Amino acid sequence: MISVYGTTDKGIVRPSNQDACAQAVLGPKRAWGVVCDGMGGANAGDIASKMAVETFGEHMEKLKSILPHFREGELLVKATEEANAAIFRRAQSDPSCSGMGTTLVGALIWDRSLWVVNVGDSRAYLVRKEEIRRLTRDHSVVEDLVASGKVTPDQARKHPQRNLITRALGTTARVKADLYRETAHKGDILLLCSDGLAGEVTDEEICRDILSGGTPEEMVRRLLDRTLTRGAPDNVTIVLFQLT
Repeated sequence: MISVYGTTDKGIVRPSNQDACAQAVLGPKRAWGVVCDGMGGANAGDIASKMAVETFGEHMEKLKSILPHFREGELLVKATEEANAAIFRRAQSDPSCSGMGTTLVGALIWDRSLWVVNVGDSRAYLVRKEEIRRLTRDHSVVEDLVASGKVTPDQARKHPQRNLITRALGTTARVKADLYRETAHKGDILLLCSDGLAGEVTDEEICRDILSGGTPEEMVRRLLDRTLTRGAPDNVTIVLFQLT
Protein backbone atom coordinates (compact mmCIF):
# COMPACT_ATOMS: atom_id res chain seq x y z
CA MET A 1 0.00 0.00 0.00
CA ILE A 2 1.05 3.60 -0.58
CA SER A 3 0.09 6.61 1.50
CA VAL A 4 1.06 10.15 0.50
CA TYR A 5 0.79 13.60 2.04
CA GLY A 6 1.97 17.00 0.83
CA THR A 7 1.95 20.56 2.08
CA THR A 8 3.42 23.96 1.29
CA ASP A 9 4.11 26.89 3.63
CA LYS A 10 5.34 30.40 2.85
CA GLY A 11 7.74 30.27 5.79
CA ILE A 12 8.40 33.12 8.19
CA VAL A 13 10.35 35.65 6.09
CA ARG A 14 8.86 35.59 2.59
CA PRO A 15 5.70 37.70 2.06
CA SER A 16 4.22 35.20 -0.42
CA ASN A 17 4.50 31.56 -1.43
CA GLN A 18 6.01 30.79 -4.84
CA ASP A 19 6.06 27.03 -4.20
CA ALA A 20 3.36 24.59 -5.31
CA CYS A 21 2.74 20.86 -4.99
CA ALA A 22 0.27 18.10 -5.77
CA GLN A 23 0.00 14.39 -5.12
CA ALA A 24 -2.42 11.50 -5.60
CA VAL A 25 -2.76 7.78 -4.92
CA LEU A 26 -3.89 5.87 -8.01
CA GLY A 27 -4.09 2.37 -6.52
CA PRO A 28 -2.60 0.07 -3.88
CA LYS A 29 0.88 0.28 -5.42
CA ARG A 30 0.60 3.38 -7.58
CA ALA A 31 0.95 7.09 -6.76
CA TRP A 32 2.48 10.30 -8.04
CA GLY A 33 3.59 13.64 -6.65
CA VAL A 34 5.34 16.84 -7.68
CA VAL A 35 7.00 19.82 -5.98
CA CYS A 36 7.82 23.10 -7.76
CA ASP A 37 9.63 26.20 -6.51
CA GLY A 38 9.01 29.38 -8.50
CA MET A 39 12.16 31.32 -9.17
CA GLY A 40 12.63 33.80 -6.34
CA GLY A 41 13.15 37.35 -7.52
CA ALA A 42 11.80 36.60 -11.00
CA ASN A 43 8.44 37.88 -12.18
CA ALA A 44 5.45 35.63 -11.54
CA GLY A 45 7.35 32.76 -9.94
CA ASP A 46 4.13 31.68 -8.27
CA ILE A 47 2.39 31.48 -11.65
CA ALA A 48 5.23 29.38 -13.07
CA SER A 49 5.16 26.87 -10.21
CA LYS A 50 1.37 26.51 -10.36
CA MET A 51 1.42 26.05 -14.13
CA ALA A 52 4.09 23.37 -13.82
CA VAL A 53 2.15 21.47 -11.15
CA GLU A 54 -1.10 21.68 -13.15
CA THR A 55 0.48 20.53 -16.41
CA PHE A 56 2.38 17.72 -14.71
CA GLY A 57 -0.77 16.61 -12.90
CA GLU A 58 -2.81 16.59 -16.10
CA HIS A 59 -0.38 14.08 -17.59
CA MET A 60 -0.45 11.90 -14.49
CA GLU A 61 -4.24 11.79 -14.57
CA LYS A 62 -4.07 10.40 -18.11
CA LEU A 63 -1.87 7.46 -17.08
CA LYS A 64 -4.23 4.68 -18.08
CA SER A 65 -4.62 5.96 -21.63
CA ILE A 66 -1.04 7.13 -22.10
CA LEU A 67 0.96 4.26 -20.61
CA PRO A 68 0.34 1.77 -23.42
CA HIS A 69 2.36 4.16 -25.60
CA PHE A 70 4.99 5.33 -23.09
CA ARG A 71 7.10 3.77 -20.38
CA GLU A 72 6.56 5.32 -16.95
CA GLY A 73 9.87 7.19 -17.06
CA GLU A 74 9.17 8.56 -20.52
CA LEU A 75 5.83 9.84 -19.25
CA LEU A 76 7.53 11.79 -16.45
CA VAL A 77 9.95 13.40 -18.88
CA LYS A 78 7.14 14.25 -21.31
CA ALA A 79 5.07 15.82 -18.52
CA THR A 80 8.07 17.92 -17.49
CA GLU A 81 8.80 19.01 -21.05
CA GLU A 82 5.16 19.99 -21.60
CA ALA A 83 5.21 22.04 -18.40
CA ASN A 84 8.34 23.81 -19.60
CA ALA A 85 6.75 24.60 -22.95
CA ALA A 86 3.58 25.98 -21.34
CA ILE A 87 5.51 28.27 -18.99
CA PHE A 88 7.84 29.45 -21.75
CA ARG A 89 4.91 30.34 -24.03
CA ARG A 90 3.21 32.29 -21.25
CA ALA A 91 6.43 34.14 -20.39
CA GLN A 92 6.93 35.08 -24.06
CA SER A 93 3.36 36.27 -24.62
CA ASP A 94 2.61 37.99 -21.30
CA PRO A 95 4.94 40.87 -20.34
CA SER A 96 3.93 40.56 -16.70
CA CYS A 97 5.34 37.01 -16.71
CA SER A 98 8.57 37.74 -18.55
CA GLY A 99 11.50 35.89 -17.02
CA MET A 100 9.48 33.59 -14.81
CA GLY A 101 10.60 30.04 -14.14
CA THR A 102 10.41 27.19 -11.66
CA THR A 103 12.16 24.09 -10.45
CA LEU A 104 10.41 20.73 -10.59
CA VAL A 105 10.90 17.40 -8.88
CA GLY A 106 8.30 14.77 -9.64
CA ALA A 107 7.83 11.11 -8.78
CA LEU A 108 5.78 8.19 -9.99
CA ILE A 109 5.53 4.92 -8.09
CA TRP A 110 4.12 2.25 -10.38
CA ASP A 111 4.06 -1.27 -8.92
CA ARG A 112 7.75 -2.16 -8.29
CA SER A 113 9.20 0.85 -10.10
CA LEU A 114 9.97 4.20 -8.49
CA TRP A 115 10.69 6.97 -11.00
CA VAL A 116 11.94 10.48 -10.22
CA VAL A 117 12.41 13.45 -12.58
CA ASN A 118 14.01 16.77 -11.70
CA VAL A 119 14.99 20.16 -13.08
CA GLY A 120 16.60 22.70 -10.74
CA ASP A 121 17.42 22.29 -7.06
CA SER A 122 14.27 20.79 -5.57
CA ARG A 123 15.18 17.33 -4.32
CA ALA A 124 14.09 13.72 -3.89
CA TYR A 125 15.29 11.61 -0.97
CA LEU A 126 14.83 7.89 -0.32
CA VAL A 127 14.80 6.56 3.24
CA ARG A 128 15.32 2.79 3.32
CA LYS A 129 16.40 0.56 6.20
CA GLU A 130 17.07 3.56 8.47
CA GLU A 131 19.38 5.24 5.94
CA ILE A 132 18.76 8.30 3.77
CA ARG A 133 20.00 8.80 0.23
CA ARG A 134 19.51 11.76 -2.05
CA LEU A 135 18.30 10.53 -5.44
CA THR A 136 18.62 13.78 -7.41
CA ARG A 137 21.48 16.07 -8.29
CA ASP A 138 20.88 19.81 -7.98
CA HIS A 139 21.23 21.88 -11.12
CA SER A 140 22.97 24.71 -9.32
CA VAL A 141 26.21 26.68 -9.22
CA VAL A 142 27.07 25.34 -5.77
CA GLU A 143 26.42 21.70 -6.73
CA ASP A 144 28.89 22.13 -9.58
CA LEU A 145 31.42 23.57 -7.13
CA VAL A 146 30.95 20.58 -4.83
CA ALA A 147 31.34 18.17 -7.75
CA SER A 148 34.61 19.84 -8.76
CA GLY A 149 35.93 19.73 -5.20
CA LYS A 150 36.11 23.51 -4.82
CA VAL A 151 33.77 23.56 -1.81
CA THR A 152 32.64 20.91 0.66
CA PRO A 153 28.99 19.93 1.12
CA ASP A 154 28.99 21.72 4.49
CA GLN A 155 30.39 24.89 2.91
CA ALA A 156 27.78 24.65 0.15
CA ARG A 157 24.93 24.99 2.66
CA LYS A 158 25.99 28.58 3.49
CA HIS A 159 27.62 29.54 0.21
CA PRO A 160 26.60 33.02 -1.06
CA GLN A 161 25.69 31.51 -4.47
CA ARG A 162 23.64 28.63 -3.06
CA ASN A 163 20.40 29.95 -4.57
CA LEU A 164 21.70 30.25 -8.14
CA ILE A 165 20.31 27.45 -10.29
CA THR A 166 21.66 26.48 -13.69
CA ARG A 167 18.52 24.84 -15.06
CA ALA A 168 14.83 25.69 -14.67
CA LEU A 169 11.47 25.23 -16.37
CA GLY A 170 10.23 28.09 -18.53
CA THR A 171 13.44 29.99 -19.14
CA THR A 172 14.22 28.35 -22.50
CA ALA A 173 12.10 26.75 -25.22
CA ARG A 174 13.45 23.31 -24.35
CA VAL A 175 14.76 21.86 -21.12
CA LYS A 176 16.75 18.75 -20.21
CA ALA A 177 15.25 16.81 -17.31
CA ASP A 178 17.19 14.21 -15.32
CA LEU A 179 15.46 10.87 -14.80
CA TYR A 180 16.14 8.31 -12.07
CA ARG A 181 14.76 4.83 -11.43
CA GLU A 182 14.75 2.69 -8.30
CA THR A 183 13.08 -0.58 -7.40
CA ALA A 184 10.38 0.12 -4.82
CA HIS A 185 10.49 -1.88 -1.57
CA LYS A 186 8.06 -2.28 1.29
CA GLY A 187 9.01 0.15 4.05
CA ASP A 188 10.44 2.79 1.69
CA ILE A 189 9.84 6.48 2.34
CA LEU A 190 10.19 8.81 -0.64
CA LEU A 191 10.46 12.53 0.07
CA LEU A 192 10.16 15.39 -2.44
CA CYS A 193 11.02 18.87 -1.20
CA SER A 194 11.93 22.41 -2.19
CA ASP A 195 15.18 23.98 -1.02
CA GLY A 196 13.26 25.71 1.73
CA LEU A 197 13.54 22.41 3.61
CA ALA A 198 16.84 21.07 2.28
CA GLY A 199 18.58 24.39 2.84
CA GLU A 200 17.69 24.55 6.54
CA VAL A 201 17.52 20.91 7.66
CA THR A 202 20.36 18.42 7.19
CA ASP A 203 19.90 15.04 5.55
CA GLU A 204 20.55 13.39 8.92
CA GLU A 205 17.81 15.46 10.56
CA ILE A 206 15.39 14.63 7.76
CA CYS A 207 16.13 10.94 8.28
CA ARG A 208 15.70 11.22 12.05
CA ASP A 209 12.32 12.94 11.77
CA ILE A 210 11.09 10.33 9.32
CA LEU A 211 12.32 7.41 11.42
CA SER A 212 10.37 8.80 14.38
CA GLY A 213 7.45 7.11 12.64
CA GLY A 214 3.79 7.89 12.23
CA THR A 215 1.68 8.71 9.21
CA PRO A 216 3.01 10.66 6.22
CA GLU A 217 1.22 13.74 7.55
CA GLU A 218 2.89 13.39 10.95
CA MET A 219 6.32 13.01 9.37
CA VAL A 220 5.79 16.03 7.13
CA ARG A 221 4.56 18.13 10.06
CA ARG A 222 7.68 17.29 12.07
CA LEU A 223 9.91 18.36 9.19
CA LEU A 224 7.94 21.56 8.62
CA ASP A 225 7.96 22.43 12.33
CA ARG A 226 11.72 21.94 12.50
CA THR A 227 12.19 24.31 9.56
CA LEU A 228 9.85 26.93 11.00
CA THR A 229 11.64 26.92 14.36
CA ARG A 230 14.84 27.81 12.52
CA GLY A 231 13.29 30.89 10.96
CA ALA A 232 12.19 29.40 7.62
CA PRO A 233 13.68 32.15 5.42
CA ASP A 234 12.24 30.53 2.28
CA ASN A 235 8.99 28.86 1.24
CA VAL A 236 8.87 25.21 2.36
CA THR A 237 7.17 22.44 0.40
CA ILE A 238 7.17 18.69 1.11
CA VAL A 239 5.49 15.64 -0.43
CA LEU A 240 6.08 12.31 1.30
CA PHE A 241 5.23 8.76 0.16
CA GLN A 242 5.10 5.83 2.57
CA LEU A 243 5.14 2.26 1.20
CA THR A 244 3.71 -0.34 3.57
